[in-house]
Amino acid sequence: MLQNERRKPQVSPDQARLEAGLTPGQLATLDTMRQFNWQLRFVRRPLFQAPIPVLFERNGGRFVVLEPDGSIDENPSLKLRG
Repeated sequence: MLQNERRKPQVSPDQARLEAGLTPGQLATLDTMRQFNWQLRFVRRPLFQAPIPVLFERNGGRFVVLEPDGSIDENPSLKLRG
């Protein structure tokens, strides 16, 4: 008898590339945020510094930054081009 398998949805290659190099804490927070319809849109990768993942709310009106420990910075000093 076959048992039902629980599988995570497949991550697209682009998403896998964005997630590469994120800390376990950031990945855990990202997984939780996705359940609330937040999207990882881009990751800034400054030279000699930790990656800075930027998540946007479903409607794109608000964004947050994930800190290396997985905490959420709701008021980042990050400047976005408009």
